[in-house]
Amino acid sequence: MSQDTTGSTATAAPSAAGGQTRQDALENLLQENRKFAPSAEFAANAVVSADEYAKADADRPAFWANKARELLTWSKDFDQALDWSNPPFAKWFVGGEVNAAYNALDRHVENGLGDRVAIYFEGEPGDTRTYTYAELTEEVKKAANAFESLGVAKGDRVAVYLPMIPEAVITMLACARIGAVHSVVFGGFSADALRSRIEDAEAKLVVTADGTYRRGKPSPLKPAVDEALSAMENGDGHSVNNVVVVKRNGEDVNWVDGRDLWWSETVDKAPSEHTAVGHDSEHPLFILYTSGTTGKPKGILHTTGGYLTQTAYTHRAVFDLHPETDVYWCTADVGWVTGHSYVTYAPLINGATQLMYEGTPDSPHQGRWWEIAEKYKVSILYTAPTAIRTFMKWGREIPAKYDLSAIRVLGSVGEPINPEAWMWYREVIGGNGGKKANPAPIVDTWWQTETGAQMIAPLPGVTSTKPGSAQVPLPGIAVDVVDENGASVANGEGGYLVVREPWPSMLRGIWGDPERFKDTYWSRFEAMYFAGDGAKKDEDGDVWLLGRVDDVMNVSGHRLSTTEIESALVSHPAVAEAAVVGAADDTTGQAVVAFVILRGDATNKGDETVLELRNHVGKEIGPIAKPKQLLIVPELPKTRSGKIVRRLLKDIAEGRDTGDATTLADPSIMNHIAESLRK
Repeated sequence: MSQDTTGSTATAAPSAAGGQTRQDALENLLQENRKFAPSAEFAANAVVSADEYAKADADRPAFWANKARELLTWSKDFDQALDWSNPPFAKWFVGGEVNAAYNALDRHVENGLGDRVAIYFEGEPGDTRTYTYAELTEEVKKAANAFESLGVAKGDRVAVYLPMIPEAVITMLACARIGAVHSVVFGGFSADALRSRIEDAEAKLVVTADGTYRRGKPSPLKPAVDEALSAMENGDGHSVNNVVVVKRNGEDVNWVDGRDLWWSETVDKAPSEHTAVGHDSEHPLFILYTSGTTGKPKGILHTTGGYLTQTAYTHRAVFDLHPETDVYWCTADVGWVTGHSYVTYAPLINGATQLMYEGTPDSPHQGRWWEIAEKYKVSILYTAPTAIRTFMKWGREIPAKYDLSAIRVLGSVGEPINPEAWMWYREVIGGNGGKKANPAPIVDTWWQTETGAQMIAPLPGVTSTKPGSAQVPLPGIAVDVVDENGASVANGEGGYLVVREPWPSMLRGIWGDPERFKDTYWSRFEAMYFAGDGAKKDEDGDVWLLGRVDDVMNVSGHRLSTTEIESALVSHPAVAEAAVVGAADDTTGQAVVAFVILRGDATNKGDETVLELRNHVGKEIGPIAKPKQLLIVPELPKTRSGKIVRRLLKDIAEGRDTGDATTLADPSIMNHIAESLRK
């Protein structure tokens, strides 16, 4: 039985031994006392058992070599598990040859699983498609033939600018099949962002669509491609020979004869026979550009064998995947690394049946996700804390209308999850609104574009989970929390999250810029990977993510994490979501400024509510963390992928005109927030 160890959700904790503030470490503000053990039934049937950790610790390279041979079919076996002779440039499964598309598709058909459903597709307007493994294999073979007929060869780069439709997965796998390197650009990015990525990768082919659907309305895509290529033609020219266009929503499009081709005329009519050949384990698989910072975007490079091994293993272990019976749904767009690793590659390599959904959670109504989950009997759901907090705001009565009893594992990804959002997710979604005696376990996962695959997460059949914590490094992963000098912090202290040893799915560099790769990720701590996240260890040694170190505030000499103050706010029953920033302050250096969205059933009593929420933070954490200013707002500035853009909130908090808001899902929201501030 799951056991709830009752106690205060969050209490103040000393910042360091003896209560003295350590200036070289993040302060540990919150403690979580609730734990939920796996049910006996779940543990008995779990894919991975507790002895996996010991196996991995005994010899990490050997552990991963075993997983590589167990999970993948190699056209040529490898000679060496790991070559770390030239750090930080790792080589995994040296000498081996493998084909990602063959492992995701052909071999399942050859093993008699051709009739198993690979993808259920649900379009925003309600249109549906179903692909079995045999059908998806045929589509990928045709796309591979089509791309080769356009001159795309092994090593060439292909830019992919598509919505969340099956053609996106087909395109990526077709590239992998022939050894071309795909560079997927999120469909919400501007023409300028697309141009910089095409330019840096020197893409030969662009695959796009006329458009997609967004909140019930057609949304164009191809015009951004036209604009990007036109801008490049006006400069030094570009490398693109062809643009293949999927006809998705019937938008009128500008057409360039000799360059532009319809998918239906090019891919659909291509031959359906294509032989997959093995590629070197270290052959580039894809480039994915990070965004959100100024300057030239970083092209994160991932190669084939190690990436496929770790994504497949973590997908199987962390979600307790039983491919014969599970229906898996990762809500991430393929434009992000989560959509690469846990939509395109790992589920198909593992022979899973998965769901793809094109639209937003609130179109045509706020119960759309739960309607879909009920329809397809989704058993594993992987989504972001932002979405969970949005559903909290809308109210539990919406998911209560649907049968979510099939859900048996829930996942969280993208940012730290607040403990109260975790609890809501567990009870309302994982517990089918309280109807299930044993709610689905939640696996809160930490990883990055750069890490390629999950690095920290509980194992649902092994770990007693804690609301808000990613908890422990996965088997085969050496993660630590260190202070300014690179020394491990004690339990109960905070610091910087690092990886001490190479891992199979690690990035192999920044495209075309090895020095930037070393400077960005390997220069802060000697012989350790650091990508900018703060973390703490609780008294049990479990890891809690504290967000980007850039988001740490220094208030009167105290280094405070915005994540923990946000969690304290969300623990109040009236709050659905909160964003906290540090604003320049003449007295304290920085002051805490909070932006809060109330739940749908909460009443805003103006100054009385603000005072109540400020005092709540003081009670949960301590007076030092009480927001100097707290604004109740209708919405927060978010990108179309759901990320809160805190730099815009910081602009408002410090009285500046807000910067570029064109990447927001709703650019007008900044005007509403500014108006709230004026009032």
